[in-house]
Amino acid sequence: MHTPNDPAGGPSPSRPAARSEAPTGSHEDMTDPAATAAAAAEVLTEATGVPRYDIALVLGSGWAEAADLMGRTIATVDATDIPGFSVSGVPGHRGTLRAVEIDSPTGTKHALVLGARTHYYEGRGVRAVAHPVRTAAAAGAETLVLTNGAGGLRREWVPGTAVLINDHLNLTAASPVEGANFVDLTDLYSPRLRAIAHTVDPDLPEGVYAQFPGPHYETPAEVRMARTLGADLVGMSTALEAIAARQAGMQVLGISLVTNLAAGVSPQPLSHAEVIAAGKEAGPRISALLTAIVQKILE
Repeated sequence: MHTPNDPAGGPSPSRPAARSEAPTGSHEDMTDPAATAAAAAEVLTEATGVPRYDIALVLGSGWAEAADLMGRTIATVDATDIPGFSVSGVPGHRGTLRAVEIDSPTGTKHALVLGARTHYYEGRGVRAVAHPVRTAAAAGAETLVLTNGAGGLRREWVPGTAVLINDHLNLTAASPVEGANFVDLTDLYSPRLRAIAHTVDPDLPEGVYAQFPGPHYETPAEVRMARTLGADLVGMSTALEAIAARQAGMQVLGISLVTNLAAGVSPQPLSHAEVIAAGKEAGPRISALLTAIVQKILE
């Protein structure tokens, strides 16, 4: 359904599909991912009436309220109405795409809020994970903001802390890049965009995010491994999307909300309810922060 002003993500989580397993969205699917994204962008343009987007945002756990603060929602589209999209089965994720109109000193801008993130552990294949990002790029967005809820590896980052991602470890053993296409990831998380974020809050910490496949949480030994490799945050999203965005020519800003201390860092057991609760508590504050950052980017 296409409805204005609705709030802004499939099946139950399962074992990640190997590249040769999933007939839809797998690397053995012979359809061109760029062509699929272009077709989705065409439908999105018709549904929202926005010919070109300036920025796209994936709002993870705790971040959804930002869509209501940034500007005027001029169209909302059910994810299932756009080719290649599906509704996330993860509590805390919405199943819509929203077109938001934002006033800026340089004129009216348009943000695409992707509330239909596909996680790798849902078993749909890497192409399905990357499809929303590729669709946003095909719809004109040159900047992508990726947000998530993450486990923190630093005790000083208490739940509710927002952290800029300055690099990542992709521990999924997968990539959205196919064939002999060698994509440079040196400055994947844009130094320019991080500098803009620091003008809004100079005290924002930065860290390295490690994406694990999920859906199970990491063991204490895996957390120690990630720390040894240089990670400050652990989670189950973002890295694959960021790689796809870079391949599409987008600039990427990544921000994590620390929703809990990772396994072994805290003696408390982990639960998704804890993640949702921490995100809900921090929601108004981090949404205001993200809104201010987006407005600065669009100036």
